Amino acid sequence: MSAHIVYDSAPLGSVIRYFDGTAKPPTRFRKKLAGWESRNGSGRVVKKEPPRSRATYSSPAYFTLHEGDFDQGGIVVVSARRTYSVESDLRFEVVERPAVGSVRVLQMLGDSPELLHLAENRKAAERWLASNRYSRAFLEEVTADEVGADVVEGRAAA
Repeated sequence: MSAHIVYDSAPLGSVIRYFDGTAKPPTRFRKKLAGWESRNGSGRVVKKEPPRSRATYSSPAYFTLHEGDFDQGGIVVVSARRTYSVESDLRFEVVERPAVGSVRVLQMLGDSPELLHLAENRKAAERWLASNRYSRAFLEEVTADEVGADVVEGRAAA
């Protein structure tokens, strides 16, 4: 599916796989492999931003995937994220949607919320929020309406 369909149909917390359709090179070709890995992977949707138009600049809508954290001694040192425009030439696939009843911990940054954590229930989300202080954070339960989009534009969404 296209990036535009992911932007329109995948709720925050969905796991998305992105790929370019090329074969993975052998590990002995380190530079080719690194290039391939930058265009093939997966991550969780943590932010969606609508298109913007300014007097001198306009940008299309985009979404951000959280690919993982690198920690040292239990402290996150680097958080790996990638942002994709709806005009991206990559192909995307929804691997997993958040479960109905799970709870998102969100924070408002700008005009759009950003996913901080996806918990299995409200009690777990409140526990996580109590141990990870964020200003302007709030909880939002995942509903059946937003996860039930199994068919998009006449074909399976994932």
